[in-house]
Amino acid sequence: MTDAPRKALVTGSAGFIGYHLCKRLLADGFQVIGLDAMTDYYDVRLKERRHAMLLQSPGFRAEIGRLEDEGRMMGLMAEAPDIVVHLAAQAGVRWSIEAPRSYVEANLIGTFEVLEAARAHPPQHLLMASTSSVYGANTEMPYAEAHKADSQMSFYAATKKANEAMAHSYAHLYGLPTTMFRFFTVYGPWGRPDMALFKFTRAILSGDPIDVYNHGDMSRDFTYIDDLIEGIRRLIDAVPSADTAVDGDSLSPVAPYRVVNIGNSAPSKLTDFISAIEAATGSTADCRMLPMQPGDVPATWADASLLETLTGYRPEVSLNEGVRRFVAWYRDYYNP
Repeated sequence: MTDAPRKALVTGSAGFIGYHLCKRLLADGFQVIGLDAMTDYYDVRLKERRHAMLLQSPGFRAEIGRLEDEGRMMGLMAEAPDIVVHLAAQAGVRWSIEAPRSYVEANLIGTFEVLEAARAHPPQHLLMASTSSVYGANTEMPYAEAHKADSQMSFYAATKKANEAMAHSYAHLYGLPTTMFRFFTVYGPWGRPDMALFKFTRAILSGDPIDVYNHGDMSRDFTYIDDLIEGIRRLIDAVPSADTAVDGDSLSPVAPYRVVNIGNSAPSKLTDFISAIEAATGSTADCRMLPMQPGDVPATWADASLLETLTGYRPEVSLNEGVRRFVAWYRDYYNP
């Protein structure tokens, strides 16, 4: 008699990270329920294509709807998934300046619905996406989980920091084992069209200029999607509890709750990033130098030592290789 497959519920399953995570979980033998609202923040056809590929697996089931709708998450959680990975969110730093209410609805109310459903139907492990943006105006780098994160510079980042606080309170009050991921500038095939790599590649291949903010004086800890997914997959089995503490841990003293950076631990200059795209496309960028955008930060840099201590994993894909893989996917998908 074989053991029943583990069941996972993934919110944001038609998103960039959600799609890749569901694909990995299916390959590892999980039964996966994917919830996505298919919002039009960017091209819905790209989201539909991701779901269509996941639906080729008999182990995947797609649910379409907003997680902030009262009762939707409760109904899915009543199916008793072993793990829940909450990735759904209204993303984007700049859009949060234009449309903050959508961030309240998706990121605050939506996450509340996730937490309430997990309280009623506790999974073995609840894992939730946060962001490197919560470090805000911190200047001490690399960013470590123990650093204060009280100076968010965008409303998007503020809602994600609120999610961390909300999750900690539920972990404490109801004993919910919870891991928060802080992601650092994730990129790769099937990425989001609003991200720099996608926009730059499209413009360079079309011969259009690209907008380079802060006159190019920026750096990011670019993290390739496969490295991120490997980190998440390993953390699924690193369930936080009082007896799992390690050196340098962010484990809460009053809850089965942990925050973990997932980043490349090697920041790259924006100019080097553009050079990698030029090399991969074989074209030269026409750079339009602009001042810093409101809500943005000049640099990010992850201390990912806790991830390595907990899982034994270090991100492996170089920026040049990751950009090359993205450009190859972009050319194949869009045939520019």
